[in-house]
Amino acid sequence: MPRIESCFEALRENGRKALIPFVTAGDPVSDITVPLMHAMVDAGADLIELGIPFSDPMADGPVIQKANQRALAHDTSLCDVLDMVRQFRLMDEKTPVIFMGYLNPVEAMGYEKFADAAKLSGV
Repeated sequence: MPRIESCFEALRENGRKALIPFVTAGDPVSDITVPLMHAMVDAGADLIELGIPFSDPMADGPVIQKANQRALAHDTSLCDVLDMVRQFRLMDEKTPVIFMGYLNPVEAMGYEKFADAAKLSGV
């Protein structure tokens, strides 16, 4: 059963709501993202929403816009974000990770290549 489906099934069975924290990958620096993801799980996160940095996050508020700017200042790319998930999966196979972002980086990579890379990383 897929991770997200399993997670929500377990939540329903236990009468719980999901705790889904968000962090922009690479903010404030790339090296902190994977440890932060593990800390979120240790603190009770059921799923993790990982933001993919983008240069023009017009639909987001000022906090996420600035997080994107900081991540991009450290050259955090879509490939880096996929690698962060891959690293996270070395110690956590269970917790679902979902992406939040804009279509532009996915289009630049190519839809099929992105889907394959996301699957291989453990998204």
